[in-house]
Order: sequence, then C-alpha cells, then structure tokens
Amino acid sequence: MTRSSLKSKSGFTLIELLVVIAIIGILSSVVLASLNTARAKARDARRVTDLKQLQIALELYFDTNNSYQVTGGAATWTEGRCSPPPDGWINKRDYTGANAYIPNLAPTYIAVLPGDPAINPAGARCYGYYSADGTTYYAWAHVGAEGAFDTNNPMIRLLPSACTTAQNTFFVASGGLRCF
Repeated sequence: MTRSSLKSKSGFTLIELLVVIAIIGILSSVVLASLNTARAKARDARRVTDLKQLQIALELYFDTNNSYQVTGGAATWTEGRCSPPPDGWINKRDYTGANAYIPNLAPTYIAVLPGDPAINPAGARCYGYYSADGTTYYAWAHVGAEGAFDTNNPMIRLLPSACTTAQNTFFVASGGLRCF
C-alpha cells in the first residue's frame, strides 16, 4: 500500500472528536436551559388558571351562601409551604371536603382544590386563602411565580416590600391588596 492510500483510510483525529463532543455539549446545554424556562412558564400558566377556577368556585359559593368561607381574624388557609425553611413542611393533602385547605368548597363548587405545581421541600410555594368576615376574600399563589414580573398581566401583583420580598405573586381578590 502506498502512503496516500493509508491516509484516506484513517479515522477521525482526537482533536476532531473533541470538537464534535464540545459542540454537542454546548447544544444540549442550550436545549436544557430553554426546556427549564418552558417548564417554569407552564407552571406559571397553571397557577393563573388554577386561581381563575378558584375565583369562579368562590363566587359560586357566595351566590349560594351569601358569604365567602371565613378564615377568621388574621388566619390564612394554605396548602404547601408558604414560608421558607426552617418553618417546617406543611403539605395539605386534602383537596376536597371538610378537611380541605378551603373546607367544603370542593367537590360542590369546584371538582378539586388546586395545588401548587412546584411544591418541594426546598422552596416556599403554596396556594393561600384569606377572608376575615366573609364579605371579601384574597387568594394567591405565593412565591410560586417563577417568570419575570409583567405589568400587563392582571394576575401578577408586585407586593409592597412591607408585605414580602416576593417580586411577583399571583393574586385574585374581591377586595384590595393585603399583606399576609
């Protein structure tokens, strides 16, 4: 065999293989980063939908009972973890009936109460509800909003710094803004 025929049969060099592996690594990291962003946006969209459904259920409850569910005083009803560690893990597993985080709202007025789609032990994510006297209510997905603050989204409120450090909390209410 001649020298030129040996060169044409040889494989890839080590440098060529390393370049290809580096390019594949860069492309996969870009895809994974955009996938995580898409997941966060999907969870935010679910929070908005959940709160709108909860708002409808609360209005149906009001139409029947002439009052919203009353939490009483300064108490709030929550599912998930509404404050960061080390406050303990509070996971309200009941989403229907008398032991639900909003008692007796489901299954009569909504099939099942919503739960935050990203509940995990490390984060402060929850759905909450408050009504002192039954004439007004506040419902929120607290600290769960993962996307950027959007002034055009009526469901996102930039809460005053006296209320929380959260920059964007999904919020629906029959009254004005309140600190929790």
